[in-house]
Amino acid sequence: MDIGQILDDGPWTTMQKIVVVLAALAIVADGFDGQLIGFAIPLIIKEWNVTRGDFAPVVASGLIGMAIGSACAGMLADHFGRRMGVICSVLLFSLATCAIGFSENLWMMAALRFVAGLGIGGALPTSTTMTAEYTPARSRTIAITATIVCFPLGGMLSGVFASFILPAFGWRGLFWIGGTIPLLLALVLFFRLPESPRFLAHHHARWPELIRLLGRMSRPVSAGSTFIDSREEKVEEDAGLRALFEEGRRRDTIALWLATFACLLAVYSAFSWLPTMLANEGLSASVAGSGLTAYNLGGVCGALLCAAAVARFGSRWPLAVFSAGGALSALLLIGVNPTQNTNVLIFGVGVHGLFVTTVQCIIYALCAHVYPTNVRATGTAATLAVGRLGAILSAFAGAAVITAGGASAYFTMLGVAMVCVLTGLWMVRHQIPPVQKTKIKLDNAPPVLVGQ
Repeated sequence: MDIGQILDDGPWTTMQKIVVVLAALAIVADGFDGQLIGFAIPLIIKEWNVTRGDFAPVVASGLIGMAIGSACAGMLADHFGRRMGVICSVLLFSLATCAIGFSENLWMMAALRFVAGLGIGGALPTSTTMTAEYTPARSRTIAITATIVCFPLGGMLSGVFASFILPAFGWRGLFWIGGTIPLLLALVLFFRLPESPRFLAHHHARWPELIRLLGRMSRPVSAGSTFIDSREEKVEEDAGLRALFEEGRRRDTIALWLATFACLLAVYSAFSWLPTMLANEGLSASVAGSGLTAYNLGGVCGALLCAAAVARFGSRWPLAVFSAGGALSALLLIGVNPTQNTNVLIFGVGVHGLFVTTVQCIIYALCAHVYPTNVRATGTAATLAVGRLGAILSAFAGAAVITAGGASAYFTMLGVAMVCVLTGLWMVRHQIPPVQKTKIKLDNAPPVLVGQ
């Protein structure tokens, strides 16, 4: 049995869609817990009487944890399975987030934020890989994008959540309650999330488990069946980091790393410092928090729009347009006075988030296209790990730029970063092709149109 043909060309059943929803919920929780710190920073700085520069190592420690978590989770998921990668990541960041509420100083908070970062970094590549391997090829870009867009959706929910919790329970309650919610999700994932069928097909000892799983997916096969993966068998012996630079993937890997580095520099400059920057410009804490909420809302809307464009036109031009839009929108915000044109500024931040977050979401779908099964989790995780270096840089660059030049310097940095993103993505050779309609003949049925 050719598992590639079974999964890529077959129907998208209800059971498969449930798995995608579970993976998406893991990323909602990921974005929710990952962005709580951005809403808490202004209050913690005021309560502990510290500066933005003093707080930069706390932000950086979480991002370092995300980088390590991204790299390790991908390799572990390729070796031990996607299922436990997702579950362990959610469990780790939820417990660590709860513990942050007990912090007594910056060093304790930094250590706990590092541990939470390990889980936050690991959830994204493993959940994305799970989605990719449970979705037929014709629907994969939309499914991955809809899954990844749950990260800014989680961030948007964390903004709404923070607006209610912070006034009532303070920043400690924000972490205690915010960490408990994903704990419940981890239990659901443990009992309901199955392993990836494509991963099982590459491990002969687990073929009986695969046969049972295919039955649940409305693809019954006989007991004792053997499996091949003809579409991706070329990398069977080359799994690992080395394979990312072989079979013509060297240029794409380097280009993806450059684009993701610059994009996450821009994204996490917003996630970590946007409320602080707006508060520094004289806006109230509630208005400053609404800026990050608008940023995430824009990303949710834009990602789904861009995914539809990618399905119709392929990935090259939609990614180029959205990258250029991210650069232009940031540069246009330089001339907006925060106190005199607050609504315009918040709207502009939302438009900027629409472009930037969308590009980051589609990059994950592009990774799933560039890299085959045996290195898909590793390739996605390695790309994200390099991108996290840009996020780490944002922890210090954001604080320094806001202190030195305020809003103008901050938005200039974002614009320059998106120009680098545009350059990197244009260099990627193996872009996602547009969905083609072809006629196929089903057994005992007339020809029908399906996505190929």
